[in-house]
Amino acid sequence: MASTRRWSDLTSGQQAAVAGAAAVEVALTSLALVDLARRPAAQVRGPKALWVLACFVQPVGPIAYLTLGRTP
Repeated sequence: MASTRRWSDLTSGQQAAVAGAAAVEVALTSLALVDLARRPAAQVRGPKALWVLACFVQPVGPIAYLTLGRTP
């Protein structure tokens, strides 16, 4: 059986990496959701409700919306 690692078991570098990755995910998700809320439906490829759900699939959803879901 695999042992579970706790936050305190990580080195300070590993903790910083996890915190940095989490900050990037939160920023990307926030950016995608704000853009989706402000952008007219005519400028979104596909249903907006589906993109909202996709934005919570980390980290692929926000990146997919920001690169593929918007029209110029």
